[in-house]
Amino acid sequence: MQSYFYQLADDITANLQGGERFTSTFLAENSDFVRINEGAVRQAGSVAQRSLTIDLITGMRHTSESIALSGDLSIDRAWINAMLVRSREKLPHLPEDPHHLYATDVRSSEQHGKNRLAKSSDTIPAILNAGSNRDMVGLYASGGMYAGFANSFGQRNWFSSFNHNLEWSFYFQDDKAVKSSYAGFEWDSAVFQEKVAWANEQLDILIHPSHTIQPGRYRVYISPYALYDVVGMLSWGCFGLRSHRTKQTPLLRMLEGGEKLHSAVTMRENTYAGIAPNFQDAGFIKPDYVSLIEKGELCNTLVSPRSAKEYGVPTNGASNYETPESIEILGGEIETDQILRQLDTGIYINNVWYLNYSDRSMCRMTGMTRFATFWVENGIVKAPLAVMRFDETLYRMLGENLIGLTANRDLVMDSTTYQARSTESGRLPGILVGDFSFTL
Repeated sequence: MQSYFYQLADDITANLQGGERFTSTFLAENSDFVRINEGAVRQAGSVAQRSLTIDLITGMRHTSESIALSGDLSIDRAWINAMLVRSREKLPHLPEDPHHLYATDVRSSEQHGKNRLAKSSDTIPAILNAGSNRDMVGLYASGGMYAGFANSFGQRNWFSSFNHNLEWSFYFQDDKAVKSSYAGFEWDSAVFQEKVAWANEQLDILIHPSHTIQPGRYRVYISPYALYDVVGMLSWGCFGLRSHRTKQTPLLRMLEGGEKLHSAVTMRENTYAGIAPNFQDAGFIKPDYVSLIEKGELCNTLVSPRSAKEYGVPTNGASNYETPESIEILGGEIETDQILRQLDTGIYINNVWYLNYSDRSMCRMTGMTRFATFWVENGIVKAPLAVMRFDETLYRMLGENLIGLTANRDLVMDSTTYQARSTESGRLPGILVGDFSFTL
């Protein structure tokens, strides 16, 4: 697949006219998908797809177009040549783009992931066995994901990752279910069984009547999966240079008011350990790490090539959206078997949903608990908790009211499959928070 893409890139280079230049991005996957409902396979199949995006450039004008590739070199060459003709016809009619920036220093690279994945024919029976006598609903995706970059200067980059992602729920009734996830680069039966055992323990508690509490402030534990959704909200403009320079970032109090988070909080874009390629579609190489918040203090931003050109600063290979793709928060000191004891009396939150900003400038979020959320007394899970709405600022959640973070962190992969499997991921701990505000 890599040599196939490089051959196409060489063909594009040979077909350039006059002062034309180009950048191109290649994306592909070979994935198995299995959908499970009521503990049985309802849909199974494989997806093999590849696509190419070409940005044709003359001077300060450029235009991009994408096509799906067939894998047949002669057919794809004809399609690409036709696409170049269309782009060539558009260029004279387009305005100049003063903020367009692309790499001209050649920095070629190759990063080949190791394929340690188990066969789907081996993992699916294990998954179904785990859901025996349970109403199990889930989606399993597994396979190789590939990305490439090429330009007219001779730069060639390649990236591949082989991973699996299983999201499933044990459903009881009404709004009562336990949602779980297992993502990684190789199937570990012991790790999976441990997750299944914990899900079964929670499901056994869900059969009891729900406990209701009054709105107020409570001690809470927020799981890595719920925290991933919270951190996902921060991707909406918190860390991009453009949002900082235009004062639209929800972290404005940190940027201008000297506000800090708890000193235990270090948040980074960790491209090295993620599943996203270490280059972007203008040809700039991403550093292994970009520290966004270091020991509670805001320190760096994600800088896209466009922002770099507009504001006269170096780019660090961020996408045009300037959002994290491989976010991580470093762990703390709370061991997994001590979570309930340290929570003592309060609320154990597994999942959240309907998240949104209730006050963007204050980085205040609102959302609702979902699935298995439990009331805990004296370190013992007593009952499922009725659905609650919360409203909290990041500065309280990861700042003044943060009690601690778990030492163990979970790898969470975005399970969305719009057009292709997502390459976004996070590696996050659980967090213990005091005086967490519930409003309804």
